[in-house]
Amino acid sequence: MPTIGIIGAGQIGRAIATALARVDMRATISNSRGPESLTGTVAALGPSITAGTREDAAAKDIVFVAVNWSKLPVALAGLPDFHGRVVIDANNPIEAPLFKPVPLGDRSSSEVFADLVPGARVVKAFNHLQPHLVAGDPSRDGGKRVLFHSGDDADAKARVGALIDRLGFFGIDLGPLAIGSRLVQFPGGPLPALNLVKFDN
Repeated sequence: MPTIGIIGAGQIGRAIATALARVDMRATISNSRGPESLTGTVAALGPSITAGTREDAAAKDIVFVAVNWSKLPVALAGLPDFHGRVVIDANNPIEAPLFKPVPLGDRSSSEVFADLVPGARVVKAFNHLQPHLVAGDPSRDGGKRVLFHSGDDADAKARVGALIDRLGFFGIDLGPLAIGSRLVQFPGGPLPALNLVKFDN
């Protein structure tokens, strides 16, 4: 079973931790204020989720990053090379209170993000659903809630796909990062906030 870290304890980070806790998967969650500030958060999430430093979370086999776009450079600065470990980009290039799109030129937000995590095998996932849908029961509507993912490394995508399946979602591979991440990027992509459910025939 891969070890899992979460950098970011906002709405998305906590939603991901809730989804992991629901199936008793262990994970370390971190934020910029240190593990002591997460005592109440991890107590509410359950025993499989522990608080750690940013470095603790970044050292895991699979690392979720869910941080406000403007804070990503600081949140990821100074971390060691990821040496081929899987990093899940769960971010969008927009944030409250203005919700003003960040100019990215001709690059997707995941391509920009990849520059901040040297050595990582980046997979885009968990950014297109609203937090309550990530945290909620993926089968409550009678099927399996769809979770898209994309990336350039087949093994990394397979590992994330297996994790998505373990969490009870139905994963759909959107292809390479430059294509798939644009489809789920908010704003701009056609797929964000769609609550799609896969039903068995």
